[in-house]
Parts: sequence; structure tokens; C-alpha cells
Amino acid sequence: MTGHPAAVLLAAGGGHGWLAAFTHPYFLHAFLAGSAIALAAGLTGYFLVLRAQVFTGDALSHVAFTGALAALAGGYDLRLGLFAGTVAVALLIGTIGRKGRADDVVIGSVFAWILGLGSFFLTLYTTSRSAANGGAGVNVLFGSIFGLSAGQALTAALIAAGICVALLAIARPLLFASLDETVAAARGVPVRMLGFGFLVLVGACAAEATQAVGALLLLGLLAAPAGAAMRLTDRPMRGLALSAGLGLGEMWAGLALSYAVPTLPPSFGIMAAATLVYALTFLKGARGRGRSVQPAL
Repeated sequence: MTGHPAAVLLAAGGGHGWLAAFTHPYFLHAFLAGSAIALAAGLTGYFLVLRAQVFTGDALSHVAFTGALAALAGGYDLRLGLFAGTVAVALLIGTIGRKGRADDVVIGSVFAWILGLGSFFLTLYTTSRSAANGGAGVNVLFGSIFGLSAGQALTAALIAAGICVALLAIARPLLFASLDETVAAARGVPVRMLGFGFLVLVGACAAEATQAVGALLLLGLLAAPAGAAMRLTDRPMRGLALSAGLGLGEMWAGLALSYAVPTLPPSFGIMAAATLVYALTFLKGARGRGRSVQPAL
């Protein structure tokens, strides 16, 4: 997650047309990692919205910041802190919550503690190790997808692909448990274990998505495509696919916008596209706000 030099970005933005972007390694790396991350965020976000756990994604965005700064302050790769922090806190939230499903009181308590801890690690990092990589803290907050190396992009893509595969593998029982927890448990669905497994995937997805849009904008990448999908269809499996597709399209649009206008950060372009798509769904007034998801698959 090292920063991409501004001069290189400005020069790259002067290419001839969209296809010229793929002649630049930094863009190829961002496209590879971003596509996989967007799919994972779209799938994960759909279940977060369906299970009314969006606040969990918000809390984990702050955990991502704290974990990354803790790793940097200790002299380690920030990705170690990202994954260790988000997954551990996700499990903690599930443990304290009910049946592996976090509640707002638990999340609020963890939220306040994590923010204070993040402030401590930020101070420790900036006073002891900032000379080594002064922009790393900013990259964690706002993302640095154009700064990914080939190895980092491949790792990000493989991890995100693994998240997608795992989510699709548990999609049907997780959907059942999300729509009617009591009946699902009575039918033998391991509701609590599914809840824990899902939270682990949310934590891993939050850690990965931080590289694309940063900790501050992470919640938007998780929630906006899913929210738009739920407004456009009440069929769960169709909505799940639509959420992933919208996330992918918004990622591509954001990268293209940032390439065309090099002064715009890619995280801004991605979230601008996501926000626009979500706003446009309000024009589909026939479906109405707060429409419930039907259990038919």
C-alpha cells in the first residue's frame, strides 16, 4: 500500500482513451485487485444490509485503521494489522452478541474503545516511525489502490476471490438464517456458527477493501451497492448477484474517472460512482423504501 507518485499519475492520465489505461502497470494492478475486492464487498455488503449489521461494517472500518497503525507502529507490514485486527474484533463482536450476530450496544462499546486505541497508535507511529513512510497513515485512511505492486495486487485478488467463494458456499443457509433465525435453527441450520463465519468474512473483506477506498470510505463500498440492489429487487439471490455486479461496475467507473482526471483520488471516484448509483435508485419509486426481502430463492 505504498503511495503512487503524483507525477506518474499525472503523466499516466494523459493517455489516449480508456484502453490506454491498461498499458500502465499501476492501473492493471488496481484493476485486478479492485475488481476482486468490489465483488467481495458487494456479496458481503448484501448480507450486512439484509442482517441489519451495517453498523458492524462501520465499526470494522475503524478497526482497520487502528490495526494498520498498530502494525506500522510496531514495524510490521500494515496488512498484518489489518487482517488480525478486523477478524479478531469481528469475532469479539459476535461472541459478545446474540447467536453470533452483533448488536448495536456491543458494537457501540467496541467502537469507542477502538477509536481511542487508534488515536494512541497514530501518535506512537507519527512520533517514532513516521520518517520511514510518512504517507502510510494517510494511505490507510483514504486508500492507495494505484500504489499496489504486482505481488500486492495478486494477493489482494486471491484473498478477495476466496471471500467470494466462501460466501457463495454458505449463501443459502446464511440467507435462511438471516430471514428467519428461529425457523432456521429449528431446521438444524447452525445459526451461531454461520454468524461467526460470516463475521470472519466481513472482517477479511474490510481489511481488503481498505486498500481500495481506505478506512474512512470502507462502509460506502460495503453498503452502497447492497442498498441499491435491495431497492431494485426483492429476490434474494438476484439481489446478491446484482449487489456484486453493481460493486464491480462502480469500481471500474471510479478507476476510469480517476484515470481520466488524475487530480481525483481513486477512492473518491469509486465512492462517487457508488453514491450516484444508489441515488438513482430513488427514481425507481415503484419499489418504495424499506421494502422487505422475500424468502423465495
